[in-house]
Amino acid sequence: MAGDGGRVGPLHIDKKEEAMRSALTRALVSATAIVGIAAGSLAGASASFAATQPAAKPAVSTQDVSILAVNNLGLNTTQAKNWQCWLRDAGYNPGTIDGQLGTNSWQAAQRMFNDLNLGAGTVDGIVGTNTIKALQRYLNSFGYSLTVDGIAGTNTKAAFADFNATGC
Repeated sequence: MAGDGGRVGPLHIDKKEEAMRSALTRALVSATAIVGIAAGSLAGASASFAATQPAAKPAVSTQDVSILAVNNLGLNTTQAKNWQCWLRDAGYNPGTIDGQLGTNSWQAAQRMFNDLNLGAGTVDGIVGTNTIKALQRYLNSFGYSLTVDGIAGTNTKAAFADFNATGC
């Protein structure tokens, strides 16, 4: 036993070496756990996000329909109020004249567009492709030269803002 540094046998590890191995093992286990949690969180984020989607009505893509409760299509509050006044004065109740084009305002617009045979489709207050096409046709009847494509792009938004530059 002499000369073996105080070790009792070949499997003996001194206290300092044991503490170092224990600390290293804990560090490796912690790092592995953190990487695993991060990877699982990233993978789980997609799965959990996807899991919440069935509650929504996936009838059309989000590109086709605005899911916002208020959609001013680029109008400022004053221009949106002007549109609401225009709808009201045309006999279509947009609800409160507040500069927030919500469901009531868009339902009023859809009713007006449909009464004018502009093809807004279902009166649901959703600013979808048919509503945008009807708006483009409506604006074209006032001299705007919009492509009727159902996309609320820069030209459509600019024409809508110009149309509502004055009003109530």
